[in-house]
Amino acid sequence: VVVEVEGRGVRASVVRTMVGTLGEVGAGLRTPASMTAVLDARHRRAAGPTAPAAGLTLVAVRYGARPPRAGDHC
Repeated sequence: VVVEVEGRGVRASVVRTMVGTLGEVGAGLRTPASMTAVLDARHRRAAGPTAPAAGLTLVAVRYGARPPRAGDHC
């Protein structure tokens, strides 16, 4: 199973929770439709277990352009 996640400030623990919850869907413990309720709840308790860190791989980190800040050198 490969799960690709892209976002701003995504934490490994959040990805592991998402994978654990999707694992419950795959095992038939949750329905695919229940994922909407998990996301709408916006609370950790609504999600499934945290997947183990084994196999979790950071593939890339991208930094986009940011507006200049005071003190930046041109």
